[in-house]
Amino acid sequence: MTENSLITQEYIKYKIYKIRDTQVMLDSDLAELYGVPTKRLNEQVKRNKDRFPDDFRLQLTKKEFDILKSQIVATSLDGKKIF
Repeated sequence: MTENSLITQEYIKYKIYKIRDTQVMLDSDLAELYGVPTKRLNEQVKRNKDRFPDDFRLQLTKKEFDILKSQIVATSLDGKKIF
């Protein structure tokens, strides 16, 4: 996504997944929306835990990971976090 491009609701809609009856986004997609590297987003979340609600991050179970992986037809999600 370029700096001057518009982010449409439709684009964001396809970046949101439902896990445990909660709408979530991959860290890489959220970083892209904010125009920052994924690594920096994750660093800031770790360094500023008091600024983020407890439910801001979640750890997927193996089954949830497999379901999500099949939903987005990805070959690899290794290292991705969910927000």
